[in-house]
Amino acid sequence: MRSVDLLVFDLDGTLVRSDEDLAAGVNHALKAVGMPLLPLETIRGFIGDGIPVLMRRALGPHASEWFSRSIELFNGYYSEHLLDHTALYPDVPDVLDHFDRKQKVIVTNKTEAFALKITHALGIAPRFREIIGEGAVPFKKPDPRLLQLVMEKWGATPERTVVIGDGVNDVLLGKQAGALSCACLNGITGRERLLALSPDLTCESLSDLKSLLC
Repeated sequence: MRSVDLLVFDLDGTLVRSDEDLAAGVNHALKAVGMPLLPLETIRGFIGDGIPVLMRRALGPHASEWFSRSIELFNGYYSEHLLDHTALYPDVPDVLDHFDRKQKVIVTNKTEAFALKITHALGIAPRFREIIGEGAVPFKKPDPRLLQLVMEKWGATPERTVVIGDGVNDVLLGKQAGALSCACLNGITGRERLLALSPDLTCESLSDLKSLLC
């Protein structure tokens, strides 16, 4: 087992299953600007780098023409529908209870206002020292300066910090900042993409953390 003082969690695909609501927001925007809708599996492959990048990927060659309008449409729709299907993964409450005495932070590339709304509505916000989303600081995952700010604020060293997430950016964030990386293989990103990055730890479900970390 690895001994840690600070657990840094991703949000989408790690703590919450949110791909359906994100996809609905994307397709709402695409439909409104007259573009064809995209299947869920395609949109899942676009998630992880924040909403602006998500929409650019969905728009493809039409991004320059429709980007600003699509962002407005997405944000307007998603703000009202971000909890239609989004829910905690079943083992999240138990895992948070298990690590109750550890410092825990959420770091996500999701717009911070959306991240706060979801975590408060699902009852997990009080379990974390801090919830950092896009727009809160000048950096986003996988920029190591983001994790360095978090570790400095909460008095943790890289050797005793672990980044837990289902995305490429989560593994890279941990590695580039000298912290431990733990890839969640049951999230949005394909497991082979994550394993190719050689994360320090892997978990098939979040419950595995209880036997990996102390």
